[in-house]
Amino acid sequence: MRAADAFTPLAQDQAAAISSRPSLSYWQDAWRRLQQNKRAIFSLYLIIGLLAFTFIGPMIWTVDPSSQDVDQISIAPGADRSAILVKDYEPWYGELSEDFVANDNAVGLTFAVAPSTQSVRLSWQAQGERAAGGYRIYRNLFPITAGRSLGLPLAETQNLYFEDRLDLRPIDYYYSVVALDERGEDSDLVATLSTTVTRVITRREAERRGLLDAAEQVAYGHEFQLKLHPLGTDYLGRDMLSRLMHGARVSLFIGLFAPILYILFGVLYGSVAGFVGGLTDQLMMRFADFVVALPFLLFMILFKVIFGIGPGESGIMPMLVAMVVLLWPAAARLVRGQVLQIREEGYIGASRLLGAKTPYLLLRHMIPNTMGVILVTVTFAVPSAIFTEAFLSFIGMGVAPPTPSWGSMCNEGIKTMLTHPHELIFPALFISVTVLAFNLLGDGLRDALDARMRNRE
Repeated sequence: MRAADAFTPLAQDQAAAISSRPSLSYWQDAWRRLQQNKRAIFSLYLIIGLLAFTFIGPMIWTVDPSSQDVDQISIAPGADRSAILVKDYEPWYGELSEDFVANDNAVGLTFAVAPSTQSVRLSWQAQGERAAGGYRIYRNLFPITAGRSLGLPLAETQNLYFEDRLDLRPIDYYYSVVALDERGEDSDLVATLSTTVTRVITRREAERRGLLDAAEQVAYGHEFQLKLHPLGTDYLGRDMLSRLMHGARVSLFIGLFAPILYILFGVLYGSVAGFVGGLTDQLMMRFADFVVALPFLLFMILFKVIFGIGPGESGIMPMLVAMVVLLWPAAARLVRGQVLQIREEGYIGASRLLGAKTPYLLLRHMIPNTMGVILVTVTFAVPSAIFTEAFLSFIGMGVAPPTPSWGSMCNEGIKTMLTHPHELIFPALFISVTVLAFNLLGDGLRDALDARMRNRE
C-alpha cells in the first residue's frame, strides 16, 4: 500500500468546520475541560454555596451564636417547640386534691399533678416499720434495668411527697422511690413510674420572650410556639445554624488564608532555588528538608507560649504562624521541579540573550508557567488546612469556646454524642463536605490544567 493511500481526504464541509473552529488560549481551554468534569463543577458550586453560607447567611439568619435559649437545650432539628401557658409557680407541701388516687405499686407512688417543666410532684403512701429509715428518690433518663440502676439520687426524706424542679426538660423521665430500712439502706420496696414532661411557660416569661403582649388576654392552657432553631441547639441552648455560620468564618479563614501565605512563600522559594541551581539550590533544598522534619504539634505549643496564649484561649494566630513556618516545603519542591524544566526551554535562553535579568525571568516566565501547579496545590492545601484546624480545635489547642469553629463544635458535640448526636453530626458533616469539595475540585483542576490532556483531544 502506498503512503498516499493511507490517508482519507476530508469532505469540504468537514474541512471548513475544522478551519473555522475558534482558537482557544491555554486558560480558555482549561476552563472548557473543567466544565466537562461534572464532579469538579459540582464541587465548585458547592464551594460557592459554602462561601455564601458563611458570609451572606449571617445577614439573613441574624441569631446571635452566643445567645442561649434555656427552654430549648440540646433539642434536635424538628423537635416539638410548643409550650403551654400556666400560672406562676406556687410552693407545694404535699397537698393532694380530693380526687387523688394512689397507684397500685409497692409504695403507692403517683404523680400528684401532671408533670411539667415547672415541677414534677410525687406522692406515695406510708410503709410503716418497713420504711423506718425514710425514702430515697431517684431520677433516670433511661428505662430501669434489672440491675437496679435507678439513676440520679435526688433526695432522701421522711415525708410522703417530693417535688422535683432540677433542670427539667420536655423529655421522658423515670422516677423511682425506694423505702429505706432502719440502717438507711435500700429495701425491696421499690416503685418506678415513667412520664413525659410537658413544656410550660408562665405569662411573665411569655411576655419577656415576645410571645404575648402585656395587654393581650389569653386563657391558661393556650399553646405557644417557641423560637425556631432549624438545626436544633447545643448543650447550652445556642442555635446550631448560627454557630455553624460563624464557625465557618474561622474554619474557612484559616483554611484559605494560611495555604495562600505558605504556598506563596513556597513558590518564591522554590522558583529561586530551581532557577539559580548549583550549590545555592542544594543548600536551599536541604534547609527545606530540615523544615519538613520539624514536629508541627511541638511548634504549635511553642508558638502558643510565645504569643502568651493561656489554657482555654483561642490560638488562631499561633496556628496560622505554625502553618506558614512549617508547611511551605511541599509547594517549594513542586515549583522547583517545574522551574528546572522550564529554564531549559528555548524562550528562556532567548530572553537571556536579550538581556533579561533573573527577577524578570522569574516573574514574567517561570511563575506564570507554573500557575497550573500552584492552583492545584492550593486546592489540595485548603482541605488539609481545614482538617488541621479542626483537629487542633478538637484536642483543645486551636479555637477555644465560646468562639465557634467546626473543630471546636465537634469537640463539644462528642460529649453528648450518644444522647444528642446532632451536635456532632452537623459540624462534622460540614468539615467532610468542604474537604471533599476542595479535593474533587483539585482533581478537576489538575486534569484541566495538564497540557498533555490537551494534546490527547
